[in-house]
Amino acid sequence: MIERKHIEEIVASYLNGSDVQLINLSVTSDNSILVELDSYKGVDLDFCAALSRHLQEQLDREGEDFDLEVGSVSITDPFRTKMQYEKHVGHEVEILTKDGRKLHGMLVNVEDDHFQADVEVFVQVEGKRKKEKQIQTLDFAYNDVKYCKYDLKV
Repeated sequence: MIERKHIEEIVASYLNGSDVQLINLSVTSDNSILVELDSYKGVDLDFCAALSRHLQEQLDREGEDFDLEVGSVSITDPFRTKMQYEKHVGHEVEILTKDGRKLHGMLVNVEDDHFQADVEVFVQVEGKRKKEKQIQTLDFAYNDVKYCKYDLKV
C-alpha cells in the first residue's frame, strides 16, 4: 500500500512557494489517491494536471499500481482550513452546529480559533406574539460546528 505520508511529502514539496494549499488527501487500501487543493484565487486545471504528472513521476507504478485524482475542492465542500474561511468572508454560508442548528448568513470575520457570521434568527420581541426574524452576529468556535460551507441559493 502506498503511504499517505509519502504522498503528502511529494505534494508539500511541489506546493512549496505557491499560494495553493493541500486541503484533503486520502489514500485507500486499494491505492486510490485523492488530492484536493485550494487557494485564494482558486486552482486551475493546468495546475492540477501538472501536480498529477509530478506525482506519477515520483511514484513507482511498476512496483505498486494506483489510481490518482488531483483536483480543486468543490464549491459545495465544507471549509477545512482557515484560508478557506478567509476566502469566503463576505459570502453567504450555511452552518451546521454540533447541537443540530442549521443557520444561514454571511461570513463576516475569521480568527485563529473562531469565526463570526451574520445569521438570521427568530427572536421573541416583547409585546408581540409572533417571533421576528433578525440578523445577529454570532461567534462560532471551529470545533463547535459540524460544517460551514458556501451557501448555494438555488
